[in-house]
Amino acid sequence: MQGLLLSLSLLASAAVGVLASDDLKIDVTLPVECDRVTKKGDKINVHYKGTLKSNGEKFDSSYDRQSPFSFKLGAGMVIKGWDEGLLDMCIGEKRTLTIGPSYGYGDRNVGPIPAGSTLVFETELVGIEGVPKPESIVTKSSTEAPESSAGAKVAEKVAEKVASAAKQAAEVVETIIADTDDTQEHNEL
Repeated sequence: MQGLLLSLSLLASAAVGVLASDDLKIDVTLPVECDRVTKKGDKINVHYKGTLKSNGEKFDSSYDRQSPFSFKLGAGMVIKGWDEGLLDMCIGEKRTLTIGPSYGYGDRNVGPIPAGSTLVFETELVGIEGVPKPESIVTKSSTEAPESSAGAKVAEKVAEKVASAAKQAAEVVETIIADTDDTQEHNEL
């Protein structure tokens, strides 16, 4: 019985981690070398084009306004898909973010974006406030990109969250079992 409870807890924790990773897909379309990547708390400038995955319809574009969008990364000023999808990015790097509803606008209609939409953003990091722009952008070779890609970093973070959730679930199950073992043992099952 104890083993079954522990197994079920671990499976549930793993499933939550896998679902979370399906809400954000990061494709690095122009990998760039740099000494300083974006991190939480940075004020960044990003050019983007946003489209609906369902029909490819463009709903917004900073390129059309000829002005990048500026915000503080990781501060909840933008959708979760941006706060996580633009981490560890170099100036000049380009990424396509595919963002599911739970990392986007959820079940809300927002302007031309219908509730429950999966969003696709083509992004380009133009600058990080306080970080000098490189004199030239050096792109990574295609053989380097997969090992250092943002997708691999996101997968690693998801794996860490799954491991942490599994550990917490195991601790809860151990506590429940310890609390119920105060009485005599029941071996009939």
